[in-house]
Amino acid sequence: MNQNNVAIANTFYTKFGEKNIETMEKYLHPDVQLITPLSTLQGKEAYLEAVKSFMAFFKALSIRAIFGEGDQTVVVYDLDCPGGIGKTSAVALMTFQKGLIIRNELFHDTSPYAKIMDELSA
Repeated sequence: MNQNNVAIANTFYTKFGEKNIETMEKYLHPDVQLITPLSTLQGKEAYLEAVKSFMAFFKALSIRAIFGEGDQTVVVYDLDCPGGIGKTSAVALMTFQKGLIIRNELFHDTSPYAKIMDELSA
């Protein structure tokens, strides 16, 4: 297990929960790829814009587990969401290159967010 990658993933998602974009940015490779159930984005700027938008969807983030092997780390976390959604769970499969996140693939159910997305676009 690569403890450095696990530590970076822990810091990254802790800062995500704190909505601290500036610190998160330090851990992203310039060519980072974000893969979600809804889209795939390339590059640090696109990643950070998506993160900023997504931060409106949750009140709190709590990390349940983090583990890693080689250049990959898995983060299991819960989001406390407003609008009657409540708690939702997600998993991130992160790939690292030279201590930076080069790929982050998210796995979660998108259906709870449909109501909030409809309200925001109205």
